[in-house]
Amino acid sequence: MSRNYLFYVFILFILNTQAFPAGAQVLSLKDAVQTALTNYGTIRAKANYAKASGAAVKETQREYLPNLTLSAQQDFGTINQPNGPSYGFGGYGVASSGPALATQNWNAAFGALYLANVNWDFFAFGKAKEKIQVAKTVLNRDISDLDQERFEHGIRVSAAYLNLLAAQRLTQSEQNNLDRAQALRIVVVARAQNGLNPGVDSSLANAEVSNAKIALTNAKEYQQEQANQLAILMGVPPADFQLDTVFVARIPSAINTPPAIPIQSHPLLKYYQDRINLSNEQVKYLKTYNYPTFSLFSVFQDRGTGFDYNYGALNPEGYTQNYLKGVSFGRGNYLFGVGVTWNLTTPLRVHEQVASQKWTSMGLQDEYGLVDQQLRAQTVLAETKIKNAMDNYYEAPVQVQAASDAYLQKTVLYKNGLSTIVDVTTALYTLNRAETDRDIAYTNVWQALLYKSAASGDFALFFKEF
Repeated sequence: MSRNYLFYVFILFILNTQAFPAGAQVLSLKDAVQTALTNYGTIRAKANYAKASGAAVKETQREYLPNLTLSAQQDFGTINQPNGPSYGFGGYGVASSGPALATQNWNAAFGALYLANVNWDFFAFGKAKEKIQVAKTVLNRDISDLDQERFEHGIRVSAAYLNLLAAQRLTQSEQNNLDRAQALRIVVVARAQNGLNPGVDSSLANAEVSNAKIALTNAKEYQQEQANQLAILMGVPPADFQLDTVFVARIPSAINTPPAIPIQSHPLLKYYQDRINLSNEQVKYLKTYNYPTFSLFSVFQDRGTGFDYNYGALNPEGYTQNYLKGVSFGRGNYLFGVGVTWNLTTPLRVHEQVASQKWTSMGLQDEYGLVDQQLRAQTVLAETKIKNAMDNYYEAPVQVQAASDAYLQKTVLYKNGLSTIVDVTTALYTLNRAETDRDIAYTNVWQALLYKSAASGDFALFFKEF
């Protein structure tokens, strides 16, 4: 089944199952769905995306904490310094401090700088709060995306299960048709050999057997295709699945039960609504960039140096290359204060960013409206499908009984020389068609209920039948 937004349905399961082992064990639909939800790669990927969004929420919350920076450096070098301006462009300047000497010298000593800095943007007109809210909304969107992927895949697996079940029943019907054709051939050949019927009758009987064999081969091939599709959706190796066939012969008890949840709670609509909510939160967050940021800051600094306080032209020997003296604490300073930063041109840029995000929200709202309209139409169509499926369900046995009676009558007449082989083969074809219609009609009742559950978003309506 392709990714059809009209077929989404809500599934919330706690999954602790293992991959389904191939073998003779009967595979129930519930086990098939749970195995698929555990193994399917897309679901596992989206679960990891949701976990990543959850970690991002925690990281965003911790961004509001103050910045505490510790720094220490120990150096060895000269402190020649000329008078004049300079700028450490690109961070390649040397922060040497010392007297301006008349000539260059290569006197060098050890030095050190120890620094502790605290910086905290304590008020920014809700910027931190809105950023956290955006992260939480991203998490909600990813969780909704995971949920809709789960119920979409649940629908896929349920449909594939019913398709395989129908394919198995069709295969059995074709096997029954082949058995009848072979039994008929025995009678026809015996009567032809005894001169009771023309020899061409045996040729027609052989043709019917060959046709039945071809139909059975095609049915088996289709059955294998459906089994492979179910195995892929379950994430297990292909196998000859033994399915639960008991429920197919009965009518679902919830066939006329209305959905237990409103259409607004449909998982697909919830996902689309969370996309809208995220876009709206991003609008609020962008607006906070129009306002200034207030910060608290504090610095404690200590420096060590191997140069004496009076080192210079009058005391050129006032330094030592002793390492411990150069890197030990010498002079300390502290500083704390309050600051504000406000880029006055930011509102000009933010205005267009906000406008762009609002247009995005309107586009997402339009998509929501379209999906809501489609789902409501599908809900109405589901009732029609259920009515038609029930009509066929009650009509199919009538057709099978009539076809069986006609086939029995024609074979009895043929054995007594009162009917032709053409009449018998026609009755045989009619019976085979009736049995095929019956198998399809029984499965279509459950397919119709699955369609109703998918359109309404109430998967329990279908799943509680198992």
